[in-house]
Formats: sequence, structure tokens, C-alpha cells
Amino acid sequence: MRVLAISADRSKRGLLHSGTSAFKRQEAYAKQFGNLDIIVFSLISDGSENIDADPLRIFPTNSWFKILWGIDTFRIVNKIPRPDVVTVQDPFETGLAGLLIAKRFGVPLHVQVHTDFLSPKYANLSLLNRIRVYVAGFVLRRAKRVRVVSERVGSSIKRKYDISAPVTVLPIFVDVAKFRDAKMPTEPLTVKKYSYQVLIVARSSSEKNIKFAEETFEKVAPQDACLIVCGDISEEDIRNKHNKQSGRIHYVSTDDPSSLYKAVDLVLVPSKYEGYGLVIVEALAAGKPVLSTDVGIAREAGAIITDEEKFADALSEWFKNGPRTGELKNYPYKNLDGYIHAYCEDISDCINSDTR
Repeated sequence: MRVLAISADRSKRGLLHSGTSAFKRQEAYAKQFGNLDIIVFSLISDGSENIDADPLRIFPTNSWFKILWGIDTFRIVNKIPRPDVVTVQDPFETGLAGLLIAKRFGVPLHVQVHTDFLSPKYANLSLLNRIRVYVAGFVLRRAKRVRVVSERVGSSIKRKYDISAPVTVLPIFVDVAKFRDAKMPTEPLTVKKYSYQVLIVARSSSEKNIKFAEETFEKVAPQDACLIVCGDISEEDIRNKHNKQSGRIHYVSTDDPSSLYKAVDLVLVPSKYEGYGLVIVEALAAGKPVLSTDVGIAREAGAIITDEEKFADALSEWFKNGPRTGELKNYPYKNLDGYIHAYCEDISDCINSDTR
């Protein structure tokens, strides 16, 4: 079977970089499928190159501008073999591209949904997001199967759209053992002089609500507490942020935060919305308590739940009486093989199933 995937994952922890966990998963998918071609929306400034790790092949679009992602995707499609099924990372831009490709070749479309885009806060963030909600309905109604990462996302899609395609709940795989068994940082953290270390792990995007969390921390955290913000932050940004913030907020950039989880006392997830909430699972797997808004998998996984309006009170209460350990609950996979099998079976069923 030949599978074509359309992705927008340009992150440093993503599939464009061999050796990452995301790349290794793609290798496992490819082995089970027989052939897996992945086209990744990327910019020429990313400096990405084609990867041929037969039976896995990855083709970055290397577009000059984001608006050209769709055009460059079709340029690549014209050069690779006809797929038997198309799977897309989201029902938005990659979804539209995948739908057109699936229609062109007369093959089924498999749509993955990683974001809780039907949360009111998603649409309120931008005009683009409001357009995406409408695009999603158009794409999802034409999918053969839909994969979602949480019950919350699946339920909201079923309520909103009249779709006849089966909806499968397949959470994202996390190497729980990696975070459970992680060691403390090899280099001592300068913040160890504080009695409490609080951590945020998130990319710099508005829905992650980092500024809100920083302001809340400054307002309610005791003076012997510090906040570590870990994400896609350049060295220049780190210097600028340090100059603007108090000495209790520290910024770091790392591709692997596993040791940081072990070093801190609490992890904050102040997001406006999440499809899943990878950080929640990673932190709880490391045995650390998580204070989170009610997003993604937070409630099911065992985080301390609050909302944005009560976040300050919840954080203040944690410093006084909150749990000092966390426990990951309701994680569905025993190992990577179990996840790989479920994922590949869901895509294969687009071809094997008699469902429309």
C-alpha cells in the first residue's frame, strides 16, 4: 500500500529532522504500510532537504511564501507515484490540499484532527481561524475516515458537522518511560536557589497564553519561586525577554525538555485550547503535578483543572497546599508498537472498509 501524507510540522522536534521521535514514528508507519510519502509545508528559509529512507520519503515544499504551500505541494505530487490513500494532518490547509489530491486520483481521504478548533476561543483568535472552521466542515464531510486525538475533539466534531465517516479516537503516542526515567539536567540550573521552580513548555503562539501565565505568576507566586519558560525561543529573544522581565522569570530553549520536568516542582498549561496536550502527558509521566486550563486531555490525564478566570487563585492555592507529585491516568498505549498498529490500521481501513 502506498500512503501519501500532507503535514505542516516544521518544528525542531518534527519529522523533517531525522533522529527525532516524530521521524522515527514515520519510519515505523512506512515499514507497516510498505510505502509512505510525506509532503511537508515548509519555507525555503527552514533549510530542509528531501529525505529518502526507503520505504519512507519526505518532501519539504521549500516555498518562498506560505501562500505557495498548496501550489508547491501539487508540484511535488506530479513527481511521485500515485497514492492508494491520502492522509492529512488537519482539516484546514493540509486538508484542502489533501482533498484535491484525493479527488484527482480517485482515492480515499483520511483526515486527522489534532486541535480543538471548535472551541470558541479558537475562532476568536483570528479571522484565519474563523475561516478554518468553515473549511474544516467542507473537508470533514468528504473524508472517508476521521482520526481525532481526544474524546473532547471527537464529540465536538460530531455535534457540529453532519458527517457520515467513522470517527476514531487515537491519542498521540508519548514515550512515557522516557519521561518517567529521565535524569536531572547534567548542568545545574541557576534557578535552584529558589524554593519552587515552575515550568511552562510551549511554542510562542497566542493560543498557548504564555504572557497571561507570566503575569499571573508575577502576581501570586511567592518571592522564593521562579518561572522557567521553555520553547522555540532564539538567543536574541531570550536576552530581550530577560531585560524586560523580573529576575524570577527565566527563558530556555531546548528540543528535549524531559530533564527539565524532573528538575521543577510544577508545570503550567495555561492554553486557550488544545487538541491533545502533549506537555500535560509528558509532565505527569515525569511525576510532576500539572495546573491546566480545561483543554485537551487535561481532565482525563489527571491534571489540576481550572479556568483562565480562576488561574491565579488555583496557582496561589497550589503554592500553599497543592500536590507535590503528579500521576498520569488513562494513558491508552502499552508501547509504541500498539500505537503504530492502531494508527496504520485506521488509515488502511479507508481502503479496506466498505463504508462510503
